[in-house]
Amino acid sequence: MTTHSGPARHPAVVPDVDALVSRYVTPGTHLHLAMTMARPNAMVYALARQFAGRGAFTVSTSATHTAMHALTMSGAVDHLITCFLGDTYPTPRPNPLYRDLARGEPFTCELWSLLSFTQRLTAGATGLPYGVTASLVGSDLERGLAAGGRGPLPGGDGGTADGTPKFVRMADPHGTDRTFGLVEPLRPDLTLLHGACADRRGNIVLVPPAGEGAWAAYAARRGVLASVERIVPDAFVDAHPERVVIPGQRVVALCEAPLGAHPQSLRGLSTGEATQDITGYRDDYAFLTELVESLATEDGAKEWYREWVEEPGSHAAYLRKLGPARRAELTLDARPLSPRAPVTPPRDPAPPFTARPPRAAATPRPRPEPRTPVSRQERTVILGARAIVQRVTEDGYDTLLAGIGVSHLAAWLAAARLREQGVRVPVCAELGFYGMDPEPGDVFLFSQLHATRSQQLAGITEILGGMVAGNRRCLGVLAAGEVDSRGDINTSLLADGRWLTGSGGANDIATSTDCLVLSTASPRKFVERVAYVTSPGARVREVVSHFGRFRRDGGAGSPFRLATWLPPGYDGPATPQEAVAQLTRWPAPTSGCVPEPEVTQAEVAWLRSLDPQGFYR
Repeated sequence: MTTHSGPARHPAVVPDVDALVSRYVTPGTHLHLAMTMARPNAMVYALARQFAGRGAFTVSTSATHTAMHALTMSGAVDHLITCFLGDTYPTPRPNPLYRDLARGEPFTCELWSLLSFTQRLTAGATGLPYGVTASLVGSDLERGLAAGGRGPLPGGDGGTADGTPKFVRMADPHGTDRTFGLVEPLRPDLTLLHGACADRRGNIVLVPPAGEGAWAAYAARRGVLASVERIVPDAFVDAHPERVVIPGQRVVALCEAPLGAHPQSLRGLSTGEATQDITGYRDDYAFLTELVESLATEDGAKEWYREWVEEPGSHAAYLRKLGPARRAELTLDARPLSPRAPVTPPRDPAPPFTARPPRAAATPRPRPEPRTPVSRQERTVILGARAIVQRVTEDGYDTLLAGIGVSHLAAWLAAARLREQGVRVPVCAELGFYGMDPEPGDVFLFSQLHATRSQQLAGITEILGGMVAGNRRCLGVLAAGEVDSRGDINTSLLADGRWLTGSGGANDIATSTDCLVLSTASPRKFVERVAYVTSPGARVREVVSHFGRFRRDGGAGSPFRLATWLPPGYDGPATPQEAVAQLTRWPAPTSGCVPEPEVTQAEVAWLRSLDPQGFYR
């Protein structure tokens, strides 16, 4: 029998993030960086300062981007467990830091999909010997994890497998042909997270979208290190117990860190009492753009690291460097910037599509000239939106899951077109957005401005689990680095060993629901066989290019044919046959191909109202 004595402890309250990590983190620790919309970036910078070159950490985090690049550059990470390595703004793209990941540089890496990663945390949090997932089966992710998961990646020589399978494929005990996987629980030593506020007892308020939610806090063997925007009186939490997501019993120590998620965002907390409100802030797009540009070269990366990590020396100095004007500009209103347009059934059963007028964005941005030529990416988005509209109206899908990139723009545009026809189809995003109504002028999928305009704010499990894997009427919309004639998708690793970005939630979507895939066509993207199967293509219904739509007439494994044709312009092939031959490596027939209607000015205007800066041109 185990006995316990003594009063319940309260977490330590320390002065700042540097004191927090230096007192409670030791080299060799397994640290988990919690994946919510407000990531613990101030603590990540502190880890880089305090443990540069000597951390030898195992780090688990579902996405490796933004401030995590600083921890990579510090040399403090020995092994990484993740789902994505790259950049997400202004567009999803590889980051040079991870180019040689297949060779074990800058660390060994264990790769998962977003839902299976979260299911591992759930298993760890609830004391289960395994988690269960329907993701990963049939992909190169499965093959790597079944071999031990510590490396090497296909085509490389980095790392040494630890011999313990992280994923074991299982047959359905009821005798169906469906297979699933048992996954090893994820149990870090410490979970680091950033919250909106906490009391001195350690009760932490998180504001949705929740991402992975509280699972990592419960899974951590030693507990949680937390930074918060503000430490509030106990009475505040006692009056709002429904807002507490992490109980104080799980918290080892905490500190205040205003703007602790910068350059990412935090949704504010309105209490009805102005003195107790927690002010939210938007993603700092200027900072994120500067970061991506700086890390494009080795010298630029060193200079950025010196300027923003080493020289400030503390979070307080980091905030002073940002300056009050910049901080004020990032302030997020608790309400939508502009009201939702009322949705009423159209009088005309087949009204012409008209562009929704742009509404006030957070920062006014110049709009492109209306006669600017339509780019290949824009044509891909528009044809993708048309494909989505047709699939929804003909096949009865009731939900769209938007992946990041051209795919989420196509989903947004399709939802707008359907809305004008009196059909409401909610658009979801993997971190917890449901029923998004995007703010014109903000093209970033995970913007807090879109959260403010959503019907529900939930988490990864609710969206990728409940709304995708558990919903037979969801249509996934994905982008691809490579896509082959079987529909297999690669967003991970090229044949020459260069790293792309990884799965994120794409594998979870492709293995559980019907999908459309969007990509501008070239022989480099439309390949005979992908170099790495990030997402199996059995459930891909269509692949949309800038010159037409490839469609399967049969089920999984049936061949694609070019079903529609939109001449790609004066500089492109003149016939469907020439386009397939010159712009793909697919053996796709073109018989029965029908003309695609010309791109309209209304379609282009609507798309550019979302993307006035032309990131997707």
